[in-house]
Parts: sequence; structure tokens; C-alpha cells
Amino acid sequence: MARSSGLVYSLVNAHLITSDKGREVEDNATKEGMPIVTYVVNNKIVSSEDLRKILEREYGYPYLDLDQIDVTEIGDKYLNEKLIVKNHALPVFVQNKTLYLAMSDPTNVQALDDFGFTYAMHTDTLLVDELKLQKAIGKLFSNALDELDVGLTEGDLADLETEDVDASVANDPTEEGDEAPVVKFVNKLLLDSIKKGASDLHFEPYEKKYRVRFRIDGILHEVATAPVSLASKISARIKVMSHLDIAERRVPQDGRIKLKISPTKSMDMRVNTLPTLWGEKIVMRILDSSAAKLDIEKLGFEDEQKEKYLEALAKPQGLILVTGPTGSGKTVSLYTGLSILNTVETNISTAEDPVEINLEGINQVQMNNKAGLNFASALRAFLRQDPDVIMVGEIRDLETAEVAIKAAETGHLVLSTLHTNSAPETLTRLINMGVAGFNIAATVTIIMAQRLARRLCEKCKIPDNVPESQLLKIGYTQEEISKGLNIFKPNPQGCDACSGGYKGRVGIYEIFKMSENLAQLIMEGANSIQIAQEAEKEGMVPLRKSGLKKVAQGVTSLSEVFRVTSA
Repeated sequence: MARSSGLVYSLVNAHLITSDKGREVEDNATKEGMPIVTYVVNNKIVSSEDLRKILEREYGYPYLDLDQIDVTEIGDKYLNEKLIVKNHALPVFVQNKTLYLAMSDPTNVQALDDFGFTYAMHTDTLLVDELKLQKAIGKLFSNALDELDVGLTEGDLADLETEDVDASVANDPTEEGDEAPVVKFVNKLLLDSIKKGASDLHFEPYEKKYRVRFRIDGILHEVATAPVSLASKISARIKVMSHLDIAERRVPQDGRIKLKISPTKSMDMRVNTLPTLWGEKIVMRILDSSAAKLDIEKLGFEDEQKEKYLEALAKPQGLILVTGPTGSGKTVSLYTGLSILNTVETNISTAEDPVEINLEGINQVQMNNKAGLNFASALRAFLRQDPDVIMVGEIRDLETAEVAIKAAETGHLVLSTLHTNSAPETLTRLINMGVAGFNIAATVTIIMAQRLARRLCEKCKIPDNVPESQLLKIGYTQEEISKGLNIFKPNPQGCDACSGGYKGRVGIYEIFKMSENLAQLIMEGANSIQIAQEAEKEGMVPLRKSGLKKVAQGVTSLSEVFRVTSA
């Protein structure tokens, strides 16, 4: 992205830098993928004011103070983010069929050509201050670091509740006072992620770009970019907040951040760093304890499915398994069940890796493989502490499966998760692990496969006219179609209340309830297809069919159901 040796020549000619320094500037700007003018100013080689004065005198273009105009008045037609960011030039007004571009580098003829070709207009230059140009582009697209010079208001993000954070920050190479741009950049992203309801943040360094993405309702969205030169400073800042080793960049690290959002609300974040080709990728997962307090009515169960889950939770013993891919809402389903069981009379212990949400009244144990504390060893310890309910974060191996089944056989209610695509496949997974069929048949109460689909925005969803032949092919019956199906799809433009026509998510469930016939099939060594066929005869609604019910209710769209239920 570095461009314009003409600018370097002007700086050398004005005796602001030497020829050797000029070559170094060109090389470094090219490596970091940014315009030379941006590199020069951001690295304080030349001040933006001195640079503007030199260029104004040498090239004679009129100066425009961007602080004195509203850069949005030109209209959305000309505010093409890709074109503006690529060329580091901002259209400000049209006069006499000429499009005037605010540019801090008057030698950037490529920008004039690109805008002229795109809009089929003559283009001309208005010289502006580089820092003001960065700020103006940042305000428009929220992807320039300097937009953060505006600052956060008091109370937007309260002090971090982490031990010894002040001592750590004292040694933080990114800290240059309360107004340090990197500190404000990271803080603002944390605040924005919470406001937008993101589940995780991804900080990703590449050769010519540093990208930040939020996962909102299961979908990743790019929300900000920063110069690659800041990658190490951003990662160092996050490591300080997470109590990680700033100097260690060769191996992954895990940490946590606790944010105090208000006097009454705190938010935990799980942090993981991973060395990549161009630096450390950091993923921060937001762990909101309020998610565990969701009423079971809000999870998306059909009445019959909810009844089966509550019935299984009411039993004094047995094994309840929740299955699905990462990000399918298994944790929320388990915690909702635990919150129902969480009474003074019940002793509940959980083995988790990691402990995602703190629940008062429940004994939660964090796994520590280095110290020899794994799921199997934790389960054995639980059995010596007279538990009523045990939750195991995940059954990953035969040893954990056998201990969990033994606990279920000896009078305990056990809840756990596996990663399988459907409820019947979970049974064959356990058998493939080495668990005996008769043990599975004797202990498993229900298996709940689930997915999370995005909810349609109630304010802007629009009718989806699907032909009857297509509805039959999808899986609706003629009877259902005859009764009338109110199918909707998202409004791609969205509205003030949503993002792209969707707002929030809803669970789609497939609940397998053990019966005598199914237990007999398992002990006879039936495969998952045979088990699924029998389960459907006994009333199990498959995931896809369950999703189609949500579509008929106007809760989600056909495209969303097919996205999340495709095996």
C-alpha cells in the first residue's frame, strides 16, 4: 500500500529527511502496508503540520480544514469505504462536475485516477492535514485508530478488576498515560463488543493488515483495522490485562480478564493467544453470567421437548447428554438445567475446562492437566463427596465415559456433553469409545442434540413466498401446507433494531428419550440409522424438522435452518 516516491523526494528536497532515511521510509511503509504519508506522521518522522505546510508551498493546492466541514454531506454514493481506505483519500464535495478529494499526499495520482474512473468524473485535490484525514476516515468507518482520540466518556468502561493490574500496567510498553491510543483502542473494542452482544473478539495480524472481528449471533463481522505496526503493542496491552507473559510470543497462553461494566455488573473474558505467521492472534471469549440465568422458556424448546428435559432433570439418577458442535449453545442448556436443580437441599459439583460462568451454590472445579486434575480424576473425587448432581464439561475419552456411567449407575444424576451431529450418533460414538452397550442402555436418560439459529427481526422481517413444490421437497407435509405456512425471510437492509435482518438466536433441538425398544436395539448393536428410525417412530423430532417448525412459527428463516442443520 506504500506509494509515492514523489512525497519522499519532496521531504528530502525540503531537508526534512536524508536520502538514506527516505529509502528506509519507503521500505518500511511497504512492509507495513500503509501510505508513506501515514507512516511518516505516525512514526513522528515529520509532524503532520510541518508536512502539510511543505506540501502546500511546494504543490500549491488549496488547504482544507476537515474539522470545519461535515464529511458525510457529500452523500453515501461517494463514501465507498473500500475505495477511500485503499487510496487514503476522502471525497468532500462535487462542483462543476469535478469531484474534489481531501488528500494529505498531493503526489497520490493513483487516487485521482481510481475515483475518476469509478464515478466517471474529473477529479481534483484539496490538501488536508494527515492526522485530521485519519480521524475523518475513522469516524466514517470505525476502522482507524485515531478515531479513538475522541476518547471514552467517564463510566463507559470502569476500572479493570484484576489483581495487581496497576503494577503490571506500569511495565506495559503500550502505556503512555491515560490517553495512550492503543489502550483506548483496546478498551473501546471491549466496550463495543459488549454493547453489540458479541460472544467473542478476534484480534488477527496479517502481513499488511491488522484485523479485529466480533462474532455476533454466531457470525463473524469485521469491525476495525489498525496499522500492522501496532500488532505487538495491541497484543502486549491485552496480555497485561490478562496477566500473561508479555515477553513470551512463541507458545500459546491462556488468561482471563474481569471487566466492571457498572457498579452492579461485571463481565468475564477468557483470553487465548496463538503464535501465527505474522504475530499473535488473540481470541477473547465473553462469558456473561446472565446467560446461565435464562428461563427455560426462552431457550426455544417446543412444549414436548421442554417436558422431556424437565422430566430427565427431575430423576434422581441417570445420564443426560447434550451434543452439538462448538458454539451450538450446549453450555447454556447445561447451566439452565443446573440452575433449576440448584437448591439448598442439592449437592452439585461440576468439572469444567474452563469454568465459563460462576454460579453461586454450585461447587465448580477448574481442570488442571499439568497438575493431573482431569475430568476422570475430578469425577472420582466427586464420588467421595456425596454429590447429588454431577456435571462433566465434556466426555472426551473412555476413562471419563466409564466414570460418568458408573456415577449414573450408583444413584447420581450426571450431565455432560459430546461433540456429535445428532442424538442417535452419540450412542454409536460412546460404543466406538469402548463403552458397553448394556451400560449405555441402562444409564442414558435423554440425549439432546442442538443448534443455534439466528432469530428474524420482528420489526423488519419480510414474507418469503416459497412454491408449494419446494415446500414439499424441503420436508413440510401436505397437511401442514394446507393449513397455511407463514414463512418469512430477513430484510437484507435490516433496521435500527437489528443487524442484517436478524436479532438474537434461538435453540433448535432434537431430543432422544431412552425406551425399552431403543435400549434393546443398542444392546443388539444397531447402527445410528436404525436407532434414529425407531426413535422417530417413538416421537423424536429430528433437528431439521424441529428447525422447520421454527420457520413455520416465523421465528427464523429457511436459509438459517439449512445453514445450521446441514451435517
